[in-house]
Amino acid sequence: MNDTMKLEFPAISENEPFARGAVAAFCLRLNPTLDELSDVKTAVSEAVTNCIVHAYAGDDYARSERLVVIECMAEKETLHIRISDRGRGIGDVAQAVEPFFTTSEEEERSGMGFTIMQTFMTTFHLESAPGAGTVVSMSKRFGSPQGEAAPRRGALADAL
Repeated sequence: MNDTMKLEFPAISENEPFARGAVAAFCLRLNPTLDELSDVKTAVSEAVTNCIVHAYAGDDYARSERLVVIECMAEKETLHIRISDRGRGIGDVAQAVEPFFTTSEEEERSGMGFTIMQTFMTTFHLESAPGAGTVVSMSKRFGSPQGEAAPRRGALADAL
């Protein structure tokens, strides 16, 4: 049986650590290594930060409409994550995933968020359209390379 989790919260910067920690805690059932856990936490941070910074920029959305939704599913040794918003969307998805592309140069953004997600996760997919919001779907397959013993879950819980 697959296990699932769904979170919905306001798109404010104070909720980014909560999102990262909640997804990390959920994936402990898959016994990730510390490096794998760090990869997931970083990718989730990048995706949620994109929702907070870019999806609802400007005054087009009431505070109550500025939401981030995270859905997770644990399936065998794989964690599937879907992070979505109902914000302004992305006009050119191909351009947006290019390294160093940013629409927020005045805010000193590096434009590496999607690149980091792609690098740290096993799979990555981005869907978006102007006015329709954005959905980031990614997964991480857990398993120690070359038969190395994975750390105990207790040690991972301490790392959170």
